[in-house]
Amino acid sequence: MKKIFLAAAIAVFGFTQAQEGFKLGAHIGAPTTGNSDFTLGLDAAYRWNLAKGFGLGVATGYSHYIAKSYRYGGDTYKGDDFGFIPVAVSGKYSFSGAPIAVGLDLGYAISTADNVDGGLYAVPKFMYNMPVGELYVGYQSISSRYGRGYYDDRPYRGNETVGSVIVGFNFNLK
Repeated sequence: MKKIFLAAAIAVFGFTQAQEGFKLGAHIGAPTTGNSDFTLGLDAAYRWNLAKGFGLGVATGYSHYIAKSYRYGGDTYKGDDFGFIPVAVSGKYSFSGAPIAVGLDLGYAISTADNVDGGLYAVPKFMYNMPVGELYVGYQSISSRYGRGYYDDRPYRGNETVGSVIVGFNFNLK
């Protein structure tokens, strides 16, 4: 019985290491900045195995931030939703003999909103490898400039880092 269990564990762990190929998935998150209630998005990546347990490739997708509503006086105002399309390098290291991995997506996020500029995009991740894909928890950070609100009839511009804790799943597609 122990031999069967050991053989099954080796087969599963061996199969779940950094797999070369296309990944497609989705994520949902809780923003850590005060401009939105939550975020959701799609992920796509392709990684090549460069060494045992290490893969490097490219990643893209779309992250949509749902804006908060604000009360001012007796009125309620809804902020503007905004989104980003990342263009990034994606790296992943899977630990030998364990179904866990760490990863990093690093690149540039292109803004889809008129009043928000794109910026540096970084997503460190902790992953759990499975035969069908990878479950991950990460922190999505985008450094950008924005223009909103008015002061003396001029748009107000500023710098802001948009951040969110995200949970997602990417399916392995061959």
